[in-house]
Amino acid sequence: QVQLVESGGGLVQAGGSLRLSCAVSGFPYTYYGIGWFRQAPGKEREAVACISGSDGSTNYADSVKGRFTISQDNDKNTVYLQMNDLKPGDTAVYYCALSEAGWYFLKLDDFNSWGQGIQVTVSS
Repeated sequence: QVQLVESGGGLVQAGGSLRLSCAVSGFPYTYYGIGWFRQAPGKEREAVACISGSDGSTNYADSVKGRFTISQDNDKNTVYLQMNDLKPGDTAVYYCALSEAGWYFLKLDDFNSWGQGIQVTVSS
């Protein structure tokens, strides 16, 4: 059974940084995609960044390009989202998700398993 557990969220001032972690278990294959998504109150869930588990290729939403970086540590089965220069508009619950088919193209429907989510709040 696939499990994804997010950590590292919290409250930060605008301009600050946070690093989210997503620990993945129960998926023994190297061909997969991992994505970070977020959902703000009253808004739809949106893709933030995705990475290919096989070759590390990445994709980013335009709103976070140049500020957020997705990376992975295969030895630790963990995917990270480094978030710099945070803005109040980044406030949301952040989720990591796994695509068993290996997709990493910022499409929610491609992802099969989801974490429980973690709150990120950016104060102005």
